Amino acid sequence: MNTFQNVLEEKVLKNIKDQEKLYVHTSHQIHSRPEIGNQEYFASDLLISLLKDAGFTVQKGIPEHETAFIARLESGKPGPKIGFLAEYDALPGLGHACGHNIIGTSSVAAAIGLSQVLDETGGEVVVLGTPAEEGGPNGSAKGTFVRHQLVQDLDVCMMAHPFGKTAETAPTLAVDPMDYAFFGKPAHAAANPENGINALDAVVQLYNGVNALRQHVTDDVRIHGIILDGGDAPNIVPEYARARFFIRAKSRSACDEITAKVNDIAEGSALMTGATVKITRIQNGVDDFKINRKFDQIFKEKVTSLGETYSDRVGGIGSTDAGNISKVVPTIHPFIKIGAEDLVPHTVAFREAAISKTGDHALITGAKALSLTGLDLLIHNEHLQAVKDEFQVPVF
Repeated sequence: MNTFQNVLEEKVLKNIKDQEKLYVHTSHQIHSRPEIGNQEYFASDLLISLLKDAGFTVQKGIPEHETAFIARLESGKPGPKIGFLAEYDALPGLGHACGHNIIGTSSVAAAIGLSQVLDETGGEVVVLGTPAEEGGPNGSAKGTFVRHQLVQDLDVCMMAHPFGKTAETAPTLAVDPMDYAFFGKPAHAAANPENGINALDAVVQLYNGVNALRQHVTDDVRIHGIILDGGDAPNIVPEYARARFFIRAKSRSACDEITAKVNDIAEGSALMTGATVKITRIQNGVDDFKINRKFDQIFKEKVTSLGETYSDRVGGIGSTDAGNISKVVPTIHPFIKIGAEDLVPHTVAFREAAISKTGDHALITGAKALSLTGLDLLIHNEHLQAVKDEFQVPVF
């Protein structure tokens, strides 16, 4: 390693180490006041305060998301724009059982650490505060950032997700979150049922149709749903019923195809029962992740140099709106160990791990590794170009 890089790395690491107690405290504060998607006012303000204190200019008022933000610190010199993705929403009922208190804080810490060397490297550091990764109404804000052209000027984006082991970015599924609302006609279920149109029957037909469809899809497809409204009383023909389905597949094009089929089933269910149907995408569609192995390799080198043991790619395939970012900007979403290898997200055990000593260590280690990864791309143009070249290769 050349002396110039050595000096800059030491400066970045010292900044994060000096602020370690502050960052751990911030993570614990966010954990203690869990806020669901698009309601993360406390967490957003807390992270913005850290960035402002470090000299970042913060833009709020992002379209469609009051708790979103973009923070920038420019060097005034030519160079890459390095983006960090901050998530800070909690799960309904479970709180921070996916460790977003760690994600948001570590991305901010990484950005601040990297900003300390911009005078020497040039370029710009950007933090994207992206609400509602867990979804819900108007959820998956990263999709909004993409639609409004808020990320396309960045050279790269990155974040690290808590997990049971430290590992590279994993493939994810595209997902469409859909509501199917059926409208019928009420009637007395015993005295004059012939005058009613049963909206719940339409939902039941939708369920049966989806179950039949499952026989004719590829192994990557997942369709799962619940009935949100099913009527008010057994002796009243339900005039309104609603189901919500998440439709997942290995690619955006495959997901679009399956969603179209489920929509057709919903239209057919309405036709069969005499009801009408309103089909609504309740939030941004989430895209599958475009893996960038060269980018992942840089992070691996940095995090292992800090003493982390790198494991095989994590099993199981979920979804993340970081996939939307990965389709327009080279992006990584590696994992950082916060507990036992069998730790499962969206559980009470994971929530407690997110404020454990191991979780606190992961927060700081992840921030350091992310910051060093950004530094590598700022000073090694050939590494950045290799990442960009891989990004340009089509995925089939």
